Amino acid sequence: MSDASKGLRLYNTLTRTKEGFVPIDPLDVRMYVCGPTVYDFAHIGNARPVIVFDVLFRLLRHLYGETHVTYVRNITDVDDKINARALRDFGGEIASGTLSLNEAIRRVTEKTADQFHRDVATLGCLEPTVEPRATEFVEPRADGKADMITLIKRLIERGHAYVAAGEVLFDTASMPDYGQLSKRNLDEQQAGARIAVDAHKKNPGDFVLWKLSSPEEPGWQSPWGRGRPGWHIECSAMSAAYLGEVFDIHGGGLDLIFPHHENEIAQSRCAHGTDVMANVWMHNGFLQVEGQKMSKSLGNFYSIHELLETETFGGRRWPGEVLRLAMLMTHYREPIDFSVRKLEEAENTLRKWKRASDLAPAAGSQVPAEVVEALSDDLATYAAFQQLTQLAGEATDFSGAGENGAAASLKTSLAFLGFDVGAAKFDEAAIAETIARRLQFIAAKNWAEADRIRDELLAQGVQLKDGKDPVTGERVTTWEVKR
Repeated sequence: MSDASKGLRLYNTLTRTKEGFVPIDPLDVRMYVCGPTVYDFAHIGNARPVIVFDVLFRLLRHLYGETHVTYVRNITDVDDKINARALRDFGGEIASGTLSLNEAIRRVTEKTADQFHRDVATLGCLEPTVEPRATEFVEPRADGKADMITLIKRLIERGHAYVAAGEVLFDTASMPDYGQLSKRNLDEQQAGARIAVDAHKKNPGDFVLWKLSSPEEPGWQSPWGRGRPGWHIECSAMSAAYLGEVFDIHGGGLDLIFPHHENEIAQSRCAHGTDVMANVWMHNGFLQVEGQKMSKSLGNFYSIHELLETETFGGRRWPGEVLRLAMLMTHYREPIDFSVRKLEEAENTLRKWKRASDLAPAAGSQVPAEVVEALSDDLATYAAFQQLTQLAGEATDFSGAGENGAAASLKTSLAFLGFDVGAAKFDEAAIAETIARRLQFIAAKNWAEADRIRDELLAQGVQLKDGKDPVTGERVTTWEVKR
């Protein structure tokens, strides 16, 4: 364990304060982050928590050792829309017994799950240590790991859940301090997402743990009839299965604080009889697109795949590491305005860093302490990036003999933060096309546009040299990579 780990401080949503992080077991630091519901391709808002907690995962591995951190990010493949799709596409095979429910759901979700994995890998994210699927944790398991049906039975036995109108519901009134995470008291509670306020509930805030399935709907056998789990119980089971009854960090988006995370805490604490579910709760802020809430009706709803592979945003495709840097330029707890301008800024910054890091043939042996210290202050990525910019300046100004230490440290830092440290690549055809366009502006005496293109290329590391063809006397422009 690194001595620097003593300085790690994280903002805890549960206490609304920034606290020194003390792991339960420094030889097994445990983190759970809510993953995607794989009904459709992940949108750019889904990318933010994946990137944010990837940085935290990298930092924890640096501080405590790669083999001493367990990162669980689940796949939610239990959802009414997914179930309906499985029944529609594979109902005959399910009814005949030639295909199990789990197999049918897996076929429905495989395409979007695979695309999610490709997308987040392009964003520079490491794979989590474990990536459980909800469908694998509904029924009691042969390996004895936690499952949803067993947790629900325990909640009923302990007086925290009841059966009514074919549903099993959590009794929020049975938990005196329910609402600690969201700071809402029971009188203020409204029913959670996916749950209607029905007469059979004891309290409006009671939420579904298990609901019956009709003969036409997929379901699992349970003591309460053939049915399927509610949303929240899924993460309680999967986190307990791999991280235990109490673990170190639980993360996700700000929108999950209530009802999802609040209800996870209620289920887990009451089922296990613990004071907490996780010691630290971390949440990333909301994302807007060009100053507006992202929505399909506004036409500003973008999947990660679209941004990477199509020209739907800003008229061009965006490299994964540019999307990654744009996400990290704003502190994770702050709202972010995702815009073309921000992506262009990230792209230019990344080019400058890479040009400077290319001045070293290899990375340094250690991540600079200043970078680690910045990230250890509640993932202060902006402060860490200031250190990278300083290193880039020192690397570029270096003129002495021997190794360029600043460039080597910069290369190390970039790799640590999830950026490709291979040599900078230049699209020669695109540069030639841009130069030809600039020559047209020069011919038209549009000096302002010609200068703008020259400066834009220079910011990308491409320096232009104007001259004349010695034979024809025509203006010609050559270029070289600026070091």
